[in-house]
Amino acid sequence: QVQLVESGGGLVQPGGSLRLSCAASGSIFNIDSLAWYRQAPGKQRELVAIVTSGGSTNYTDSVKGRFTISRDNAKNTVYLQMNSLKPEDTAVYYCKAIWNGTPLYSWSQGTQVTVSS
Repeated sequence: QVQLVESGGGLVQPGGSLRLSCAASGSIFNIDSLAWYRQAPGKQRELVAIVTSGGSTNYTDSVKGRFTISRDNAKNTVYLQMNSLKPEDTAVYYCKAIWNGTPLYSWSQGTQVTVSS
């Protein structure tokens, strides 16, 4: 079992920046991808960004050019650097470990990001 523990959430003004971290521990062998999702009030959880084991990244259109996902395999940690934050980025952010070709996955508990003046 993999445990994912987040840090870095909080309140930030529009246009500001925030960096989220998610550290994995436990049975981390062979994690294929790490992803960030978010869920805003009244909305379904959506994929924000994903990074594969090979370092390839993909982003939802609304965050392209503003957010950067990265991973440090030595530290078993995935990051989400969020710049030029907008009120519509307000959500609970989750990280997810993904094993391709299996029904297995692991979620973090989520951290609140609030963008407001």
